[in-house]
Amino acid sequence: MKIWAHRGCSQSFPENTMTAFSKAVEIPGLTGIELDIQMTKDGEIVVIHDERVDRTTDGIGYVKDFTYRQLRQLIIDAGEEKKEKIPSIQEVLDFLRDKMAQGMLLNIELKNSIIPYEGMEDKILDLIGQRCLLKEVIFSSFYVRSLERIRKRESAVSVGVLDTNVSDCFYKKNGAFDGEDVSVALHPFWKRMDMSRNELKGQTVRAWFSGHLYPELPTGKKLDLGQLECYGITDVFLNEPEVYLS
Repeated sequence: MKIWAHRGCSQSFPENTMTAFSKAVEIPGLTGIELDIQMTKDGEIVVIHDERVDRTTDGIGYVKDFTYRQLRQLIIDAGEEKKEKIPSIQEVLDFLRDKMAQGMLLNIELKNSIIPYEGMEDKILDLIGQRCLLKEVIFSSFYVRSLERIRKRESAVSVGVLDTNVSDCFYKKNGAFDGEDVSVALHPFWKRMDMSRNELKGQTVRAWFSGHLYPELPTGKKLDLGQLECYGITDVFLNEPEVYLS
């Protein structure tokens, strides 16, 4: 089972922050880090999950309505009087570059299924390409047309089709790409594996989880990864990867 840090180490530290990412890169055996991108009013790509800033910062409103400078003035409470800021994707890429050159992967989820950020695909491809990291990145989205745009420009990059049911991921993959293409992965919710392991044979299935993000208390429980493998899951995006790999 391959383990990814979901939004960094997001159980113990604020999600999608430099601290959450810096803690993740210290974990031995971690396959990669998953993060989310949105776009500002002035076209900068920033790392944040929600379309709005309300849940994770002291601000109110949509990311798209802030300039990058305005977003950087918002505060993310990291506890014990520590403060974080919303990072730009460039800041994160520059921080992770050496680790990625050593084999660590990065899953970038384009959050464009609700707000269709114009030009997002070209912008992120340019930034990744400038750093010669296209082979180390998986691009994922609930909006499969966005993934089609990415593959049209860069046919060799890896992508992941997001949805809730694995059958819906499979259907979207077959509709947009070659169903046998192993560089196109399925990214379902872990509890919605409505296809058999045999039906998923040969597919990369990266399952995502929800809940128990910072500052919630840890559950004290561990998933049975062997059981997940029986469902056909090959990778997991976990909020607390350090518990499984330390």
